[in-house]
Amino acid sequence: MIPPEFVETLLARTDIVEVIGKRIKLKKSGVNYFACCPFHGEKTPSFSVSPSKQFYHCFGCGAHGTAITFLMEYEGISFPDAVEALAQEAGLVVPKTRTGDPKAAETARNEREQLLHLLEKAAHFYQQQLARHPEALRYLERRGIGRDAIHHFGLGYAPDDWQALAAIFPHYNDPLLEKAGLVIAQDNGRRYDRFRHRILFPIHNRRGQVVAFGGRVLDQSEPKYLNSPETPLFSKSHELYALALARDAIRTRGHVIVTEGYMDVVSLWQHGIDNAVAVLGTAATPHHVRTLVTLTDEILFCFDGDDAGRRAAWRALEQSLEALKDGVTLRFAFLPEGEDPDSLVRCVGTDAFREHLQQSRTLSQYLIETLTENESLDTPEGRARLIHHAQPLIARIAAPELKRQIEQEIAERARIPLDDWAAAATPRVAPRRTRTRTQPHWHATPRKTVATLGTRLLRLLLAHPRLAARVPVNWLDASEDPDLQAAQRLVDAIEHGEIAPEHPLAAILSHFQSDESLRARLESHAAALVEESAPDDTDPESELADLLDALAAQTLQREIAELMAKARVQMLTAEERQRLNTLIREAKRPQNDRRGN
Repeated sequence: MIPPEFVETLLARTDIVEVIGKRIKLKKSGVNYFACCPFHGEKTPSFSVSPSKQFYHCFGCGAHGTAITFLMEYEGISFPDAVEALAQEAGLVVPKTRTGDPKAAETARNEREQLLHLLEKAAHFYQQQLARHPEALRYLERRGIGRDAIHHFGLGYAPDDWQALAAIFPHYNDPLLEKAGLVIAQDNGRRYDRFRHRILFPIHNRRGQVVAFGGRVLDQSEPKYLNSPETPLFSKSHELYALALARDAIRTRGHVIVTEGYMDVVSLWQHGIDNAVAVLGTAATPHHVRTLVTLTDEILFCFDGDDAGRRAAWRALEQSLEALKDGVTLRFAFLPEGEDPDSLVRCVGTDAFREHLQQSRTLSQYLIETLTENESLDTPEGRARLIHHAQPLIARIAAPELKRQIEQEIAERARIPLDDWAAAATPRVAPRRTRTRTQPHWHATPRKTVATLGTRLLRLLLAHPRLAARVPVNWLDASEDPDLQAAQRLVDAIEHGEIAPEHPLAAILSHFQSDESLRARLESHAAALVEESAPDDTDPESELADLLDALAAQTLQREIAELMAKARVQMLTAEERQRLNTLIREAKRPQNDRRGN
């Protein structure tokens, strides 16, 4: 494990312009550098590199990140490999474990190389077996899979033999065979091949290395599909079938098609649709979405036209919310009842299949339609249920502008003002003034909605981390707005000395490497800061004071509204009446008088 503090130090000592400039041609324009984006095809440069923020952002496809992220995406390597490469360029030595045990690090590295070798050797063996077993070839022929596809995807066959792999692995009892997911060991010591009498689909990582297999039976046996288990090289929540093969096509075509099965991908490829990938026996995960948005700004989920397909679609939607970012579109396509991409494209052909995809719905359309389809919005009860079910989902959306638009749409359907939606979604937050700091001044009326204020505050703190010292301790803890929660996490990390506020933005972001959801949110806002390239003459400290004013004013108004609503249905206690009168007097006081307190 690489210590986070080393990653922060590495990024603080790295010049992202130099790192990227070694790999693509950059041209300075104003304060930033520009180039044609290496992650999608374009003729007009829209790839921006900010030396002040040590961050890159593409205005075309939305790709963004630090120097480490760039190496991962550009060279198709893992996070540890990218850190290692960057450290070598910076003349630093990577401490591989917190204990600084170099032997443990070397052992882990050697084991990884051995596992990759075993899997590559097994893949070659299975490919040879396919050519030697007519039954397996006839099965693929019946499924419409030709020789070109067999070669392109490296398909193979696992013989109907309990220990077929013993032919190429004389040391069949080697524990690494079990660790690679190739062999199963029973408690009684008996060992046998995991895959038997199955067509095998090699699963590659982003570097094109075989890390696992998926197997499909030739008969009616169960389970129909069998994947490799979780291993040091493979996690089904991280990998996507055929991503390494489809990467260039995804960038060229500007979108990716996500299916549910290997056969879907293979069949689509044979029909000229070469930008498809598949999940591996699980719903799409936030990690899948974050991986794909580095390649394209449009993700199209294609689901079978049955109940199981619709359940999978809804799970994919839920899992995607925290990985969304403005500028990226997720779409959902549902095929006719009883059809999957494999069967449909073979039945109707490429053009007709594409027409089905054109009928897809955006994430916002699918979300709103699903939430409202069974609710009677003509009744208060139906509208209340809509709000109740929508708020937890919308709160998870990481894309600030998309979130605001969906909130507005739901609020209109529920027949409530958007400000009331925000008040219902965010509980009352009382400022806790527990240390000597610049405290928030009071405004009678907030200028923006809670979501917008949260976004502005978070971006201000990312741009000027030193301002964290002026945010009162735990002041944002109770907020349900994800941007305000992220701001509190950032403030806490700086307050506890975990982050040096003088470090560049890229180094600050690396501190949250282990929290995928938070890191993605912070990176999304960091990318927005890069987009805001126009000079800003606003005084940061004044801006912070204004934001804290507005947030505090919202808290004041919300508490007044809650007490007045309670007073309409029951008698307030003496303490509550006194509190309400105090709040009303505070709200009526002129702004300058309040600031004098």
